[in-house]
Amino acid sequence: MDMMTNTASSQGRLPLPAFINNEGPKVLRAGFIPLVDASVLIAAAEFGFAEKEGLTLDLVKDVSWANVRDRLAFRQFDVAHMLSPMPVASMLGLGSNPSPTITPFSLGRGGNAITLSTRLFERMRNEAGLPETASALDNAHALSKTIASMKARGEPLPTFGVTYPFSSHNYEFRYWLAAGGIDPDQDVRLVVVPPPMTSDALAAGAIDGFCVGAPWNMVASERGLGRIVAAKQDIWPSAPEKVIGMRPDWAESHPETVSRLILALDAAARWCDLPDNHDALAAALADPRYIAAPVDIIRRVLAGEFSLDGSGNRRIIADYFKFHSGFANYPRPSHALWIYSQMIRWGQAEASLNKARAAACAYRPDLYRAALGDASAPEDADIRIEGSDEGDRFMDGHVFDPTRLPEYIAGFAVRSALPFASGDDV
Repeated sequence: MDMMTNTASSQGRLPLPAFINNEGPKVLRAGFIPLVDASVLIAAAEFGFAEKEGLTLDLVKDVSWANVRDRLAFRQFDVAHMLSPMPVASMLGLGSNPSPTITPFSLGRGGNAITLSTRLFERMRNEAGLPETASALDNAHALSKTIASMKARGEPLPTFGVTYPFSSHNYEFRYWLAAGGIDPDQDVRLVVVPPPMTSDALAAGAIDGFCVGAPWNMVASERGLGRIVAAKQDIWPSAPEKVIGMRPDWAESHPETVSRLILALDAAARWCDLPDNHDALAAALADPRYIAAPVDIIRRVLAGEFSLDGSGNRRIIADYFKFHSGFANYPRPSHALWIYSQMIRWGQAEASLNKARAAACAYRPDLYRAALGDASAPEDADIRIEGSDEGDRFMDGHVFDPTRLPEYIAGFAVRSALPFASGDDV
């Protein structure tokens, strides 16, 4: 198989000119967390796409998102595999060590799921009469009934793991809980657990469930520890997931390197999307340098073939991962604004027009277009209504209009939102 098919030049684009501004060939140190959604970055390094653009990617596996954030801020990394909300949080000055961060490239869509312990799920099934075909929303309502029962009996409330406070996992878990009538801040306890540790934490009884990226949901279900009750596609199919983060000053001083990197990642994303390449991709990801998980589990995850639990119950999710198709790599500012809306909804951020502008500026479609051209970008507006198209609905039927942010947040029955600021900040 020719690993270099579907590269930038084969898509009909002219190659960029030789390095300018004396930048020269570049070695880029890139941090990542062992997850399948790092595939595009890993493939760019492993299968020659970065080399074709005159780049060497020095990939460094890290243990937590806080480490990745700090090492990018402290210039130990040039770029990093990051959670989609991390650049937004950084531009809003949120977190323990905020440092300006932008993203010119999304690493695709999909990959997350919510897993509950088998013990908790069996209790939900018994108390709510859940069928095997229960939907993600059905499961959320069943959990709500079980929590009400736990409260009535004076039992400890469930503890659930998320990967980081400013993460798609946190917001998607909260969205799923709230859609079932559960208050994430009052009815359950949310704690941070690094992705590779989630199934062990479940086994130890330290948590009762988690929201995390692949392959760790499947690892837990294959071990008979958990039941997968919702996937990212059930909550919002277009929800932004992982991105390439970089410091804005670094991007400004290395424009040619940024363009070359985007070209390499675009070619790698196209390659990762092709099912014929998934065996090679799974083998690379399974390597101890990267994810260090069973290759057969990674291969099934790439195909969207889920073992929901250890009893043979399965589900197939079409396009569970979209590495390139449907403009999955485009850093759309309305996605950044949706993230910001969830930060407001859960009391992490103040609400103001100035902060909305700062949030939108974390996503940089101008850099994407500079590298790949306008023909590679979607034709609709960068800031658009989200969740209104058939096949791209939010699980609770809400539609996100970025121009009506206060009304959108006020429309949720379960929230802990701060009021919009008044005065000069609006």
